[in-house]
Amino acid sequence: MIDTDTETAVAREIRVTCDRDDLATRVGVVARAVSSRSSVQVLSGIRISATESGIELAATDMELSLRTSVAGTTAAAGTVVVPAKLLSDIVRLLPAGAVELSEQDNTLCVTAGAYSSRLNTYAAEDFPKLPPVDAQVTALDATSLLDTIERVSRAASRDESRPVLTGILVRFEGTTLVMAATDSYRLSVKETALPQAGPELEAIIPARALAELQRLAAGAETVDLAVHENHVVFHVGGVWLTTRRIDGQFPDVKKLLPETFEVELSVPRAELLEVVRRAAVLAQRNTPLRLCFAEGELTVSAQSQDVGETRETMPVAYTGEPLEIGFNADFLREGLESVSTDDVALKLINPLRPGLITADSEAFWYLIMPIRLAG
Repeated sequence: MIDTDTETAVAREIRVTCDRDDLATRVGVVARAVSSRSSVQVLSGIRISATESGIELAATDMELSLRTSVAGTTAAAGTVVVPAKLLSDIVRLLPAGAVELSEQDNTLCVTAGAYSSRLNTYAAEDFPKLPPVDAQVTALDATSLLDTIERVSRAASRDESRPVLTGILVRFEGTTLVMAATDSYRLSVKETALPQAGPELEAIIPARALAELQRLAAGAETVDLAVHENHVVFHVGGVWLTTRRIDGQFPDVKKLLPETFEVELSVPRAELLEVVRRAAVLAQRNTPLRLCFAEGELTVSAQSQDVGETRETMPVAYTGEPLEIGFNADFLREGLESVSTDDVALKLINPLRPGLITADSEAFWYLIMPIRLAG
């Protein structure tokens, strides 16, 4: 358990000994929260707090923070902040065995066997005060949580000019977890049944934070979740991840999903995915994939100027007038990859309206905007 009392500790006379492997592993974990773009120097550092039980490590970029601990023997308690990259590079190259960290004259001394070095430190009092992690937690099934994140996260936007769309809407409805993400070109929604009820929470959580949680929780059975004011806190494997909630109004998912479609057909997912992957190789420079539906067949084609063209036909249970619609190749591929069933349902209205990828046995919906085709 992280000792939240260290949040305000800035005493410097630190002296603590711990195992190299443990230290290297944990430094590698928290270093992922270090800011790489901020002009605030202290945000490029890792805070090291020596306590009675060993070391507590913390890093933050003001949006996401990671905290964890390393067991050790403490001769003098205190807190220092050191450059994250230097500390990471040094610790992972140290000889196996015990490592001693001590502070002298605004430097951190690192000693292991015959090796020793001194790192200049940042002012510990300048390190941001991090949200507490002692709020009431709810244990969630890790498999259900991570699978839901995996299904929807690809649709989250990378465009920082629209912060709301860089997040994932997370809502608990009793024993149902609902997540949704959109970059305005596609929308991904997943409902997942949980073994027990989740907490009262509806928040837009940065997709980056949930991606980090996926790394931390890989192989775990449960993930603890807590809510603190405008932050959400996750705990797994001795690591605390804290992330801010994104302010704003997430698009109304129910209004975005069409209620009726003109075309609905079931297609073998693996076969269609392979066809799309092959065609995508030639769909360069934003060239759309053309899906041409005719009686009993689907033809997927792409043509890129100065690159080449491709065309492949597969049998499908389509009847009616021919229909041609264009999609972004990567978006279509990722939608198909997000479905886990043998067959996938394709639902279409017309070449200018969104198409839907779903499966009858899954509460998952992937809405994708078409690309207007020339000619």
